[in-house]
Parts: sequence; C-alpha cells; structure tokens
Amino acid sequence: MYSLKKPMEKRPEEDLSLSTTVSEIVRSVKGSGDDALLNYCRRFDRSTRESLRVSRSEIEEALSSTDKELLSHIKTAAKNIRAFAKRQRKTIKDMPEEEISPGVFLGHRVIPIESCCCYVPGGGYPLFSTALMLAIPASEAGVKRIVACAPVMKGTDRVHPATLSALSIAGVSEIYALGGAQAIAACAYGTETISPVDIIVGPGNRYVTEAKRQCYGQVGIDFVAGPSEVLIVADSSANPDILAADLLAQSEHDLNARGILVSTDEKVAKETIDAVERRLEDLSTAQVARPAWIENGEVIVAKSLEEACSISNRYAPEHLELAVEDPNRLIPLLTNYGSLFIGEMSAEVFGDYVSGTNHTLPTMGASRYTGGVWVGTFLKTCTFQRMTEEGVHRLAPIAEAMAKAEGLDGHGKAASVRLK
Repeated sequence: MYSLKKPMEKRPEEDLSLSTTVSEIVRSVKGSGDDALLNYCRRFDRSTRESLRVSRSEIEEALSSTDKELLSHIKTAAKNIRAFAKRQRKTIKDMPEEEISPGVFLGHRVIPIESCCCYVPGGGYPLFSTALMLAIPASEAGVKRIVACAPVMKGTDRVHPATLSALSIAGVSEIYALGGAQAIAACAYGTETISPVDIIVGPGNRYVTEAKRQCYGQVGIDFVAGPSEVLIVADSSANPDILAADLLAQSEHDLNARGILVSTDEKVAKETIDAVERRLEDLSTAQVARPAWIENGEVIVAKSLEEACSISNRYAPEHLELAVEDPNRLIPLLTNYGSLFIGEMSAEVFGDYVSGTNHTLPTMGASRYTGGVWVGTFLKTCTFQRMTEEGVHRLAPIAEAMAKAEGLDGHGKAASVRLK
C-alpha cells in the first residue's frame, strides 16, 4: 500500500479548558436547576424563553409550517426506520428457563429501559433526521418515557420546525428547547422541570460529547461520538465521480470530518482526487468541505482487495462503502464498521436519511467494540435463576469451597446454610 493523499498531521492536545467548562456547567445545573438552564439558554443561544418545555401548540405550529413535501419525506423515512426497528426487535427475545444441570434452572428476560433522552443537535444544521433515528428505535423497544432535547435556532426562542415535526411524527411529546452540555446535565441529574432519564443517546458538539462522558455512570449513554467519517473500498470498476461525491458528502459535516478512499486502482484514485476538486467548485458547503478534505482527507492505494479490507478493519470506520465489482466476496473479511453500504448504488447518504438503518454510529475506531444505536440500545438482557433442593445439594459444596479459597467466609456460609 502507499498513499496518494495523506491527512495533515495534528498534535493531540488535551483540552483542559473544555473539561473544566463542561464540569462547571454540570455542577451549575446540579446546584441551580432550571435557573441555570435558563441562564445558559440566554448566554449561549440568545433565547429569552421562560418555559423550557415545548408546548403542544408549538408542535402543531411546526407541523403546519413545515414544507408539506418535506413533511411527506420525513414520514417516509420514519416508516422505513420503524419497519427496520420492528424487525430488529423480533430478533431479541426472552430466554425461557432451562434446566442446565439437575435442579438448576437459568434464563433471561429482555426488559426495556424505562426512560431515555434523545439529544437532537441543531447548531450547524437542523438535523431533524436524527430525531427519527433516536426516538423510533426507543419507541419500538418499548421505552415508556421518551424525552427529546434540541437547541433553539440561534437568536430565536424556537426549535427548528422540521425538528419538532420529526419528533412529533416519531411519537415524542416531551420536548425541551435546550441544547449543549446543560441539556445533558439536566437529563442526567434532573431539575425542577426535567425529570432525570436512564440513558442519553445522540450526537452533538464537543461540549455535548464531554458532558456525556462526565455524566456517564449517573446515566447511561450510547457512546462517546467524535467527528463523522466514511471509508470507501474501491476497485477499477468504481466511478470516480460517485466516489468524490460521497467523500465530500462526509467532508461537509464539519471541519474535522474524514473522507478516506482505499482503492486497488491508482487511476481510479487519482481521478477521484481530481473529481473532488471539480465538485468543490460549485458545492455550497465548500467553506467546510474543502478544509475538511484538505486537512483530513486520505487516499490510499492497496495492492489487493484483501489488503484494502485489512486497512479498513484497522481504521474501524463509522461508515464503510464497498464500491467494488463483487462486494459480497469482501463482506466476510470485514469486521469493524458502524454500518456497511454494499455496492456502488448503496450511497451512505441513503442510510443518513431514509433507507431505514440507523445513522447514529460509532466513530474514532469505536466500531472495534460496539455497533450503532438500534433497538437493542434501549433494552436490558437480565438473567435469572431458580434452584431446587437437588440443585443446592449439588452446587453448595462447590460454591462454599470456592468462596473459602477466596477468603470470603460469609459467602461460603451463605451457600452451606441451605444444606441444613
């Protein structure tokens, strides 16, 4: 393998100021509750709202003011996301008790988490699609209380109408006009208005991410997300113009987004670099996409598709596209990715919006150990056991001996007392 384009080197720096700032916000929300939240809304979003909760009339107004064609598209996306979530839920089942050994019965129950917060970002763009991706799987999992937090549009008192519409279509009615680290703290610890939840899911800026990290333990989280990324494996059959479009679709997310191409064909790789430059000429988001591509974009030429798969597994990308002639041959070789897009027609953008799979995915190599948000994110698999006297007589002496070997006399006696 060799590189045709390398990302610019960046020195890793621990942002102590970020950690300190977020810690202060969390502490303030814990201590001052709603007053702190309203102060932060005025300070960060220039919002003069007195009520954090979005009213039913605001939701109705958003539904009526959202473009009707867009509303129809959101409903189509919601239908597909829900259909896939329903299929996923069917694969996660209770395990009825079974006699593992004489007198020892084991099993498990799948139990929905009772409450969750869906954090829907709105700083750079109104990411109303994220509302669907978070709330619908939670609903299909059986979560009883689904809360949503979304920041207001800067300088206004309103959440973007498309975001409110998407949340309503997803079935969420408890919505708070609240963003940033303060929203995470409020849902983790609770305030006078907002009752705490059991898990917080959803992407956000670095303040949101740091707040999720600091509040983890008090509340569950999906994962700590970083900048968005795509890796494309391509061979000589790939269309450079399509590859370039997909790389730039990722690059326009933010200045830290990463687009990576691993190709077995140098000609395709070089033509893709040229196509990226051409497309940037008339891309309305070029002010973000261009520096992101220059600083973070990467183009690698691999000697074989097997090597390309090995490279991809090391990167463990959020999104992985297979723009190759025979993608099915590669699937068994690929183990680390957030979501897989098989064949050149399967654009990552379809997964972002409407195909039905989830777009809230692990980044920064986290797909080595976790997948993305799905119905299972909102479910707990809890084991149970039932013992008969026969089972006790078989296992108690073993448990007592093991406990004594560890020096835990009380454990041993708790086993042996059942023999008397």
